[in-house]
Amino acid sequence: MKAYMTNGTVDFLEKLDEKYTDINFHLMTSNSGALAYYENDEKNVFSSGRAYEIIIRKGTIQEVGYVIMNNIPVTGDGRVPFEDRFKQRQNEVDMMPGFQAFRLLKPLKGNTYVVFTQWASVADFENWKNSDQFKKSHKGQTTKPPAYAADKPFITEYHMLNKDD
Repeated sequence: MKAYMTNGTVDFLEKLDEKYTDINFHLMTSNSGALAYYENDEKNVFSSGRAYEIIIRKGTIQEVGYVIMNNIPVTGDGRVPFEDRFKQRQNEVDMMPGFQAFRLLKPLKGNTYVVFTQWASVADFENWKNSDQFKKSHKGQTTKPPAYAADKPFITEYHMLNKDD
């Protein structure tokens, strides 16, 4: 399964949603703009966007929620250990209250993976960050970047855009 995303204005992304009625777009907004995301194996409709292979897929993306995307540049040699690390701990987050969806997205071009999590609310995400499960899953990580890191990771956060509003 593939995942696709692109950024743009809310108006532009809503027009894409109207044009491609056969695609289930998930529209999101942040302080820096809007994002459209969808999953399928058929086609990429974005002329300028990003494409990914879904390595791990948990839960169903909801139309209401809070999305955190941890964007992690990974070296070529680091891809396998990076993916294995997530495969070994993939069941830890989905038991948390407020969890909705998780995706580990491998870039089809470039080196920046996306760790996508969706929560019912910001508070649910914060509870996850402060949980014993979070500490366990991130145990052993220090301030020094792991060997697979190609650059400094960055986080993007979004709130789902209600298409009916």
